[in-house]
Amino acid sequence: MYGVLLIAVLVIMGGLIAFIGDKVGSKVGKKKLSLFGLRPRHTSIIVTIITGISITTLTFAILAVASSNVRTALFGMEQLNETIAETKNKLADTSAKLTSAEALREKADEALAKSQSDVDKLQKKQQSLEEETRKLAASTKALENEKLALTAKNQELANESDALMAQNGALSSKNDALGKENSELENRNSDLRTGLQIMREGEISFRAGEVLSSGVVRGNRPLDEVLADMGSLIQLADRTCAQRLGVNDERSEIWIYQPEYEHAAKTISEGKDDMVVRIVAAGNLVTGEPVRTNLQLFKNSIIYEKGEFIIARPFTMKGNDRAETEGTIMSFLKDVNSAAQARGILPDPIRGSVGVMEGTQFYEIVQTLLPIEGPIVMSAYARDDTDALGPLRLNLKLESGQQPQ
Repeated sequence: MYGVLLIAVLVIMGGLIAFIGDKVGSKVGKKKLSLFGLRPRHTSIIVTIITGISITTLTFAILAVASSNVRTALFGMEQLNETIAETKNKLADTSAKLTSAEALREKADEALAKSQSDVDKLQKKQQSLEEETRKLAASTKALENEKLALTAKNQELANESDALMAQNGALSSKNDALGKENSELENRNSDLRTGLQIMREGEISFRAGEVLSSGVVRGNRPLDEVLADMGSLIQLADRTCAQRLGVNDERSEIWIYQPEYEHAAKTISEGKDDMVVRIVAAGNLVTGEPVRTNLQLFKNSIIYEKGEFIIARPFTMKGNDRAETEGTIMSFLKDVNSAAQARGILPDPIRGSVGVMEGTQFYEIVQTLLPIEGPIVMSAYARDDTDALGPLRLNLKLESGQQPQ
């Protein structure tokens, strides 16, 4: 609003001065006035020029008086330009510093965020360590309590130990005396056992563990069928006793504990496996006493199939030495017996054997080996399918110098 008013004043004053100048020029022209001895026309021109100068001068004067910006533009432009240039430089420098400060602020923000993350992690770790410290403190306290309790207990045990040591000294003396008495009793007991064995040796009809009868009873069947098969085994045991004692079947006295018999039958009936059932003498039995027996049950399965390899052993034969040849065969048969027992064939409780060999077969093998001198390999194979009950019948093969494949 101030600028519009100033412009209006300048326009009015310019017009007014121009009007005055025109009037003065007209009067000078009409009156043909002369200044400085000049012709009237030239004097009119000078008046007009002076009027124009007055307008310009007065305009600038008014502007200079009215506005400091105009005064600055008229008299301080160079200084203003220098100030502007300096201000621009300072602004550029300030902008650069501001940019650098923003970059530093961003880095500081990142560092601050990272520091905050580290602080969070450290706080969590500190919390965890504090929790562990509390637990360790609790454990330490519990251990200290236990230590105190153990110390007290140890003291009690020490006191008891001292008391026991004192008692031990007294018992040691008694023990020496009892040892002497025990030695005397053992000698007497040994004499009694020897006398009893001598007294009963000639009268024993069955040895402890001797098999009176045995057979395979199929499992997973009705109880009546299992009891019928076990009854057949009892009848076979009766006949064995009758033959050993030289009496009729009706006079033999086989005694089997009834709950054991019923439990065995139930076990076989409810089980899925076939079982080998043995009726064995419960102890050394004297002629005339009831034949007390026990039942033995074993799972049955095919141990060796027909023609299956059992073992092989290398030997060095001297040739034409019957005793050495028979000893070699017996040694090999013992190895076969051990291997078959380890495989699962049940041995005879008295003899410990699992197989049978006909005399003719043994004689043939001896005759075959007699003329041989040098290394041989003797191999054993199952003649038939053989289950856990046995017996194991063999086919023996001889090969020269190397183990059969």
